[in-house]
Amino acid sequence: MELEQVGGIRAVLIDIDGVLTVSWDPLPGAVAAMERLRAAGLPLALVTNTTSRTRASIAARLADAGFPVTADDILTAPAVTAAHLREHHPGARCLLLNAGEIRDDLRGVTLVDEPEADSDQEVDVVVLGGAGDEFGYAALNRVFRHLQRGAALVAMHRNLYWRTADGLDLDTGAFLLGLERAARVEATVTGKPSEAFFTAALAHLGAEPSATLMIGDDIESDVLAAQRSGITGVLVKTGKYLPETHRSASGTPDHVLDSFAALPHLIDHLASNAN
Repeated sequence: MELEQVGGIRAVLIDIDGVLTVSWDPLPGAVAAMERLRAAGLPLALVTNTTSRTRASIAARLADAGFPVTADDILTAPAVTAAHLREHHPGARCLLLNAGEIRDDLRGVTLVDEPEADSDQEVDVVVLGGAGDEFGYAALNRVFRHLQRGAALVAMHRNLYWRTADGLDLDTGAFLLGLERAARVEATVTGKPSEAFFTAALAHLGAEPSATLMIGDDIESDVLAAQRSGITGVLVKTGKYLPETHRSASGTPDHVLDSFAALPHLIDHLASNAN
């Protein structure tokens, strides 16, 4: 596959968790498929709502697993969140609730440490990352009180659950819904499925939406959200994919594949139809 043979496809956006890996272990055929995309010369970006690792640590873990990627190929919800906070809440005191260490991707953001957050000091923005043991009652109630005092609410995503090696685990969206309703606020979502996230991803690659594919395992947040931004959506039946969510979805994916391993064949097919 050479670049001039790829027809109208000029860039590829790829979710990580559930598409390339599960619990950071490569899915069958994923490394080989990524190598074929690289050989084709297609610009690509790994776009992820993962909030447990920085871009650098994600790239290192994927490279160790054999994927030909670097930190420059990765766009995370925390990195986009940092840009949003710098633009819309400059100098704000931000309380971060997140499972994992992502401070390196939140440069330029003033974070309130946990001991300070327990006090009556002002918090301007509550930032929710990925859920984990940190999302206990005391932490969520502290967030609730800050929201009642007028703090803005920013969430890196609305994912209800995610796939691990042990099965589906609850994610931030399950808690976010309750906080929004209890505090009578609406969160600004910076990661997928927000339009701003896909706009940032396209700008990162210098790509036009009509010439870009988005591959994901979440039909709503990955695929249909990308399609609303003019990007061609490709749903894979791995990761968090469930037949019932597919059937009850708010729209229809442009393409459905058994796994990421089949993506090069889809691109070949699209190229043939374009010729």
